[in-house]
Amino acid sequence: SHLLLQMNLCGRNLRRVTPEAGTCKEKPPLLSRVNGWSLPLNTLQVVAWTTFLAMTFTSFGIFIPLLPRVWRYVAYSVSFVLVTSGLFLFHFVVHLVAISTDPAEPNVRIKNYNKPVPVFDRSKHAHVIQNQYCHLCEVTVSAKAKHCSACNKCVADFDHHCKWLNNCVGSRNYWCFFSSVASAVAGLFCLVVVLLYILIQYIMDQEELRTDPHFEKITDENTWLLFLPFFPVRTKAPVLLIIGAAMLVLDLVSLLMLGHLLLFHLYL
Repeated sequence: SHLLLQMNLCGRNLRRVTPEAGTCKEKPPLLSRVNGWSLPLNTLQVVAWTTFLAMTFTSFGIFIPLLPRVWRYVAYSVSFVLVTSGLFLFHFVVHLVAISTDPAEPNVRIKNYNKPVPVFDRSKHAHVIQNQYCHLCEVTVSAKAKHCSACNKCVADFDHHCKWLNNCVGSRNYWCFFSSVASAVAGLFCLVVVLLYILIQYIMDQEELRTDPHFEKITDENTWLLFLPFFPVRTKAPVLLIIGAAMLVLDLVSLLMLGHLLLFHLYL
């Protein structure tokens, strides 16, 4: 959900923890992060949510109401129910779960997260995890566990640390992460189709986009109505085109990035 990725930001590049330098012993010990809501929030996490809300607001508040009556019925009965009440809601839920889940190892989760994590001392240990024992978490971990430097804890079946979720992805939340990406791709594809149709109709036959009864009171062809049918707001054609073009570019960029990420995880 939402929504909103670059492979180098959501890739598999944090599988190891870089040992702290000797001078880092003087720094205050760090606390482990619980999940994606643990402060500080990541900038990309805020960008993802802002993008998700903007797409939802403009698509279902501005552009779908401009579709011809038959298309509008299809959009609301199919897209609205299946995409918004289906894909939208599904994406929203699994995205929240992926963020909110603590992906840490079982032995880590039963510990007190308010207890400072010791600083790694390379003079005592060659690696953070040796013989399935983490010298930072001070617990026994599974064979596929990795200690994430960003979350400062061992993650079960570590996949990667995703800055867009502000959380690690492991065995406990991988399905929700993958489902979030897949549902976002499907939803974005539907929105791109709607926006392209509106753009083509605007060029070919604008009357097809002015079938709502509220347009009967509008005599100026350069005047358009937003937020139909309940809260009609008048605006000029350039404003509508700018919003539409911006959303189309944003949708296409997001679709390409998320599609790339989806194919990457399908391939793996």
